[in-house]
Amino acid sequence: MTQEEHSQIEQRIIEVLKTVFDPEIPVNIYDLGLIYKIDVDMEGKTDIDMTFTAPSCPAADFIIEDVRTKVAAVTGVTSATVNMVFEPEWDKSMMTEEARVELGFE
Repeated sequence: MTQEEHSQIEQRIIEVLKTVFDPEIPVNIYDLGLIYKIDVDMEGKTDIDMTFTAPSCPAADFIIEDVRTKVAAVTGVTSATVNMVFEPEWDKSMMTEEARVELGFE
């Protein structure tokens, strides 16, 4: 895989992550800042580190499976692993400006 193909896969992953929502929050998980790492190796194996706004999120299992399924379906991805992490702890500063405006923080 070329560097350009690698970049295109990462961009497609970001686009699909923007279609994943926490049912309680009207902003996608990418703009909420819940995605900490997207690592795609040269064979298309993808590891994603993500968190939640609260460790006890009742929709966590649903959201993780939604991320894994959607990322695995991206052209060029051969497998997708989603890792839950809580370091660093999520806070509102991790959101995009658009997300802060949408949620009334700005």
